[in-house]
Amino acid sequence: MDLILFGPPGAGKGTQAKRLTEMLSIPQISTGDMMRAERAIGSELGKKFDHFMSQGLLVPDDLVLSLFAQRLAQDDAKSGAIFDGYPRTATQAEALDDLLKSRERKIEKVVSIEVPLEEMIERAVGRRSCQDCGHVYHLRYNPPPSPDVCGACSGSLVQRKDDTEETVRTRFDEYLAKTAPLLDYYGKRNLVVPVNGVGELDLVTTRIKEAIGVS
Repeated sequence: MDLILFGPPGAGKGTQAKRLTEMLSIPQISTGDMMRAERAIGSELGKKFDHFMSQGLLVPDDLVLSLFAQRLAQDDAKSGAIFDGYPRTATQAEALDDLLKSRERKIEKVVSIEVPLEEMIERAVGRRSCQDCGHVYHLRYNPPPSPDVCGACSGSLVQRKDDTEETVRTRFDEYLAKTAPLLDYYGKRNLVVPVNGVGELDLVTTRIKEAIGVS
């Protein structure tokens, strides 16, 4: 099964993607992760990525597709994949369709994890992270023993600079603007399945399983 997973920053998309990979035995394919890996090993493709990324430029679509073609040929991705962070435009979606078609595959579902803006703001503003061990708390949903002290290692808890209402609103608006054309593109083929992303992790996972027809 080939899936695309959409969701605004902080919606829990990464966590749900990891759960799906375990349930479906298919890999999560993240464009950013793959590019960084290729750059780290110094492959020919990685050197090309580095040329653009080191200058703050967008990597051309044809290079990204080459990376996908390489990844989809690996054994763990031959029966399906979860696409995370790609496609970002209708043009990229068309190119991905062509790539999958050449392998007699296709996108079967597009899962759109939907979380209201006010919920996103509450999640971000209440989040606290330990400076020492990295443990993450939430003042409402998973409160620490003390507002300023980590219960795991007694380190200091801090609020990330980007965990502000203003930043969340900006990212949310950007997400909607960029994602809307893609949801329209896939919606015309009845592939989009909206999923309520509010609630416990297990509940959201159950909703996704039902949406994609997995028991």
